[in-house]
Amino acid sequence: MDKIKKYQHILTQFLAEIAQESGLANMPAVETEVLIDLQRNRFQALHLGWHGAKYIFAPIFHFDIKDGKIWFQCNNTEREVVDELMAMGVEKQDIVLGFLPPYARHLSGFAAA
Repeated sequence: MDKIKKYQHILTQFLAEIAQESGLANMPAVETEVLIDLQRNRFQALHLGWHGAKYIFAPIFHFDIKDGKIWFQCNNTEREVVDELMAMGVEKQDIVLGFLPPYARHLSGFAAA
């Protein structure tokens, strides 16, 4: 399996697990959705629905695959996602913390781009 397909599979599996365990007990009408675009290599999990009169649309995670690397764009949890991804087979040098400013990425210990 080539690296892109491997990373697509890992991200799909990771987000499927998130969707199964990520229900909001105090908001039963809010669903966890997973959006995957394999052609553009975009992967996202989000909360979507209604809590009383309030509409909820909240990204949980967002990843892109660019130039053979996983760009970790959004993490609205306390999870150590990079550790989980590396345990699933993603190489440390293939993770870019896209939510960090470009000038600081080289300090993260992960890929700068």
